[in-house]
Amino acid sequence: MLKKSPIEREKDTIRKMIILYCRGKHNSKQVLCHECQDLLEYAHKQLDRCKFGSEKTTCGKCPIHCYKPAMREKVKKVMRYAGPRMIFVHPSDAIEHMIKERRRIPKDHL
Repeated sequence: MLKKSPIEREKDTIRKMIILYCRGKHNSKQVLCHECQDLLEYAHKQLDRCKFGSEKTTCGKCPIHCYKPAMREKVKKVMRYAGPRMIFVHPSDAIEHMIKERRRIPKDHL
């Protein structure tokens, strides 16, 4: 099995969080609603552009806020809802995210 890059792992985590949010808040069953699908595509696009690459921390700890303010608020809502639930649904992802959140950004990237 190939090991995922930090960006790919982050994409996977945000996808799982958006799915949890959409199911809980928008009662979606199989597919994401239009609003959540747009948010997921936007988040993935921004992650593809991340300058930190393999040294990436969580977006919340990042000194560069690459999300537009409206999209940033939407992601915060998703994370507030899905974050606490991730430990029960995707425990390894939740633990990895908590560890990553403690990571510091290298000074040469600031």
